[in-house]
Amino acid sequence: MDDIDKVAAQWAEEKPHLATLPMEIFGRIMRLQKHIEAEITACHKQYGLTLGEFDVLATLRRSGEPFNLTPSALLSSMMLTSGAMTNRLDRLESKGFIERMHCTEDRRSVSVGLTAKGLSTIDEAIEEHVRIQHKLVEQLSDAEKPQLNQLLKIWLAAFEGVQ
Repeated sequence: MDDIDKVAAQWAEEKPHLATLPMEIFGRIMRLQKHIEAEITACHKQYGLTLGEFDVLATLRRSGEPFNLTPSALLSSMMLTSGAMTNRLDRLESKGFIERMHCTEDRRSVSVGLTAKGLSTIDEAIEEHVRIQHKLVEQLSDAEKPQLNQLLKIWLAAFEGVQ
């Protein structure tokens, strides 16, 4: 019996008509999120990155060579406001992980690209990031991991309108 079970048992005593299964699910998800975020944050901190900065570098890296995108392409793939994106880009540029490049045909057009330092950092950080993710799900069996993934995919699609 975990703490969430105890909460549900208390509600069952006080308000037996309440169906608390959703409360239990959300309670566990929120508690898991705190544990997961702490582990992932510690991983990124080793590389001098915040979660958001890691996300920008990872987005640029997975875009393929030449590892650059326009700020608007970054925005659409990350669902941020333009102000938040500008702040992240400014911090990453000051750390030497990215550079902003003006288009030779149109100086108003800018793209954001990984520097050599940014590329080597994200290549190393993503390996550790995935290792931590594997560690975080190691309590689940090989059969349970894809089952959980599929259930979460179905649930998320209901919110995001994805079929």
